Amino acid sequence: MFFRQIPAKDASLSYYFGCTGKGRSVAVDVVLGDEAWYLDEARRLGVPINFVIDTHVHADHYSGGRSLAEKAGATYCLHESAAELTSMPFAALRDGQVLDIGNTQVRVLHTPGHTPESISLLVTDLRRGDAPWFVLTGDSLFVGAVGRPDLAGRERQYAATLYDSLQSKLLSLPDEIEVFPAHQAGSACGAGLSGKPSSTIGFEKRWNPLLSLDRATFIDRVVADIPPQPPQMEIMRRANLGLAA
Repeated sequence: MFFRQIPAKDASLSYYFGCTGKGRSVAVDVVLGDEAWYLDEARRLGVPINFVIDTHVHADHYSGGRSLAEKAGATYCLHESAAELTSMPFAALRDGQVLDIGNTQVRVLHTPGHTPESISLLVTDLRRGDAPWFVLTGDSLFVGAVGRPDLAGRERQYAATLYDSLQSKLLSLPDEIEVFPAHQAGSACGAGLSGKPSSTIGFEKRWNPLLSLDRATFIDRVVADIPPQPPQMEIMRRANLGLAA
């Protein structure tokens, strides 16, 4: 299995990984303008890009997901609930669905709260073993923080949903599972993000100040700490949905 984490200047973190042995790969949360890097890396490795996934409809940067999928002849994917937001074509991912990336398996976890369509991706390298190795948490769980819940204008409702997603889908994973989020310090997608680009479930359980709170306190704390909205947020979100400005 190969694995690449790609930092962007806006504090976004994107990913490219897969199986060279069986020639399959997936790109996740691609930033617009970075498509050529993925195409070059795929050619260098001799591995086609099969899937391009956005963990949610981004509102802080322009997504290069659809563009890369078109250039690579890959399948562009979002969670199935994104169909309520847009009529643009995409492959609808379901909670619990497993994508075959050769000796790499990617299980879809629906983790709404930051947005309704947010997902995390639990990854297993079958050559290493049957147990999952790491999880890409999108904007649901960061190192030292969690995603902001206000982008749809229902802060308390979405904060409650985020609490449930974290507790039932992510914090229930084994402590040794590595965590790779979609942002690090400097992002407007949450408050208090660490500059460290990865963690583990166990470390976050112990040190992330929001994860030991009860549900009511979590909601109050997350809503109280919402940072200013990203500049041109609605313009970027509409563009990422394939809608006119």
